[in-house]
Amino acid sequence: MNAQNRAEFLKKVMGQVIEPAAPAEDVTSMVSDKGLDPYKGEWTEKQVLHLLRRSLFGVKAEELQHFSKLDMQQCLDELFAADATPAQPINAYNEGEYIDPHVPPGKTWVNSSYGPLPPGFTPAMRMSVIDSFRRFNLKGWWAGLMVNQKPNITPKMVLFWHTAISTQMKQVMDARYSYKHLILLHSHALGNFKKLIREVSTDPQMLVYQNGNTNTASAPNENFARELQELFTVGKGPGSHYTEEDVRTAARVLTGWVDNFTSIDSTNVSSSFIPEQHDTGDKKFSAFYNNTVIKGRAGADGAKELDDLVDMIFTSTEPAKALCRKLYRYFVYYHIDDTVEKNVITPLADLLIAKNFEVKDVVRTLLSSEHFFDEKNMGCVIKNPAELVAGMARQFNTQIPGDSEYVKQYKSWIELANLMENMDMNIGDPPSVAGWAAYYQKPQYHEFWINSDTLATRNSVTDRFLSKEGYTENGVLLKLDYLKFTAQLSAPGDASQLVRDSTRLLCPVAFDEVQHNYVKKQFLLSGQSDDSYWTGAWNKYVSNPNDPEALSVVDGRLQRYYVYLLSRAEYQLI
Repeated sequence: MNAQNRAEFLKKVMGQVIEPAAPAEDVTSMVSDKGLDPYKGEWTEKQVLHLLRRSLFGVKAEELQHFSKLDMQQCLDELFAADATPAQPINAYNEGEYIDPHVPPGKTWVNSSYGPLPPGFTPAMRMSVIDSFRRFNLKGWWAGLMVNQKPNITPKMVLFWHTAISTQMKQVMDARYSYKHLILLHSHALGNFKKLIREVSTDPQMLVYQNGNTNTASAPNENFARELQELFTVGKGPGSHYTEEDVRTAARVLTGWVDNFTSIDSTNVSSSFIPEQHDTGDKKFSAFYNNTVIKGRAGADGAKELDDLVDMIFTSTEPAKALCRKLYRYFVYYHIDDTVEKNVITPLADLLIAKNFEVKDVVRTLLSSEHFFDEKNMGCVIKNPAELVAGMARQFNTQIPGDSEYVKQYKSWIELANLMENMDMNIGDPPSVAGWAAYYQKPQYHEFWINSDTLATRNSVTDRFLSKEGYTENGVLLKLDYLKFTAQLSAPGDASQLVRDSTRLLCPVAFDEVQHNYVKKQFLLSGQSDDSYWTGAWNKYVSNPNDPEALSVVDGRLQRYYVYLLSRAEYQLI
């Protein structure tokens, strides 16, 4: 099944096709049998767009123009370039019932305490009220990073790691910990998988979320020891045979680590090892781990047992395979059959091991392979809500206030994050430690993103963003600048070229000639058959954009055109 067939499936879901559904095809017919050999086929806008769609949150017209001038390796060089650590989030929430007593407006809160408490606030209210301001501020900041990203794969990788090594901000309830965790994911986005796992194991956010900070020799807690193996490293693959005793034994290794929060006035966003709380006995693991014994240590040396545990886990090939399956489902397609396992997953895992678990070369190899650029893998993935919302905002130059109006700026970003949540992707708060079902739950996988509720939300959001009034919530106006988007196309005054350019950018499944002529005549030509009608209208507007009549003609036709286009099934795909 190719991308066109998948679009037809979506059309049926979206009510755009009324004929009976065709008999279901075997999913294996959808999957490419190509491997990881470097792609050497034609390099056209089609391949460039496929690479950019999977690497970015939406593709801008100027980005397509720029990358189309480069060869594949040059494109990859730019996408995989180092990405600077983003500026810290700032206090943009000082209004109404709560004024942050410790952080001046416009200053960062990431290392600030929560005290002293405002009059009438108890410590419990700090957890339920005060932190929520910083937490939603942080989510807005993160949505802003997606919208404002440079053409660089790092923001997409940060979201990947959040799906693969999940935590929940609402459970931790300390936005400083959550910020530190996101920066950890950013710093390791294309870095070393093994090192990331080591650092996540003592990250304050993870310690609190998985109760690692209460794991002591006298009261062991197995939560993180279980997820470390089942979800974060060796996984649930056919070769993963760790035991329940391995979980209990790993929990003993992990005893003694705590976050350093001491009081509401604490500014210490870190973790430490408490030797007195550590189990100093020897820890023997199962045959899956070659009956390894981690020698118990006392005093400060007990912290070194964590290094031994990580080293032991990564002697197995399973962590590499499990990670490569996650990367594949995130960047390529959800279905992994025996052919994909043999041709892609196993050699990719071998490469990851050979590279000492450095991720950058592995992702680059996948995204430059014959398999990735196979026609079957184009336009076959349903956008997740972050890709839909942030991608739409990026592509259509959504007017978000600048740094000088940072309060309105953050409100705009928070609204974008709220829209993602309304479509079932609450960034920072996935449903569980397993992340979102779209990346692990068979057989639906990414089809979880589309249901009767989320589909209605998707359509209503794009309609409102394209309306003349725009999307107004929480005192901010968000509106897609479809006039500017159109003006950046190669020949906006040519109706046929406008349709070709816009549909190519927005829809990975190409419109056929019948569809092309229909949308052109219906929306741009107002039913007329001569393209000169649109050319005249566009040229009149460009020559005098302040002419209300000229603006009304062009604006009205483009607004209806893009409402139609963004409601299409094809727009839901990347």
